[in-house]
Amino acid sequence: MKAKILLIVLAAIVPFCQRRIDATLGEHRATEEALYVWSGGYVKRLSPGFENVMADVYWLRTVQYFGGQRAFAKEKRYDLLEPLTQITVTLDPRFEIAYHLGAIFLAEPWPRGADKAEKGVALLKQGADATGSWRLRQLEGYFTLVFLHDARKASEILLEASKLPGAAYWLKTLAADTLTRAGDRELARRIWLSMYEQSEPGTIRANAEFNLQQLQALDDRDALQEAVIVFEKETHRRPRSLRELPRVRTGKLPVVDPAGVPYEYDETSGLVSVARKSTMWRRPLAHL
Repeated sequence: MKAKILLIVLAAIVPFCQRRIDATLGEHRATEEALYVWSGGYVKRLSPGFENVMADVYWLRTVQYFGGQRAFAKEKRYDLLEPLTQITVTLDPRFEIAYHLGAIFLAEPWPRGADKAEKGVALLKQGADATGSWRLRQLEGYFTLVFLHDARKASEILLEASKLPGAAYWLKTLAADTLTRAGDRELARRIWLSMYEQSEPGTIRANAEFNLQQLQALDDRDALQEAVIVFEKETHRRPRSLRELPRVRTGKLPVVDPAGVPYEYDETSGLVSVARKSTMWRRPLAHL
């Protein structure tokens, strides 16, 4: 009964707190951005005793902002992601999902995300330091490898994660494996597969699945490229299209990527590539 009464009181107070914040920021709201860029400490002082409630409010704003930009904005801008997330975790430093999803939102390449991998890694470190969560430290290591391509640093972070209370037993093995197999596309696949298998259905699992598909597209591209080289050696000419390749004709190699977009082939250069218009396209990475 007491819990129900508390929920009713909190529900009534949230609009009051938000009106107080909005009224205080009123003169600065010439643009949408002005509403959000105030520090978490300032918002905290405006809502004493209700920091967790306001953290939920600002996290909802963060998700709405990101979703709106990603789904509906013609010219996507993610300028407010970092300040919104920082307000959230300042209000509630133990808000693990805000660190987790906030890092994904920040690190994902544009236009799927803000293309600020360094900021995403820094947010995960901040969260791991604040909460002591081995899972956030583990993700910090994953992101350091996959987005920043620093295998040595990633290995050090994963080793740190393995020493935290409750950490998975396999982290030490993965930390060592990261060093010995640095630059291996298969390692990146193992990391994303691990994230996929450990996550419940939702944003995190969908993100891991998407990255696994991108890696598959790179594998397909390489296999097609090798098939072009073999064809040229055997026929002394380049194929006119990918469909002329024997392994394509027999169905052993695809001509479309996991997103359903055809791979591009330039007969002049003989090069195969993932189409830039495809969601599977990614900036060329030396280690992938």
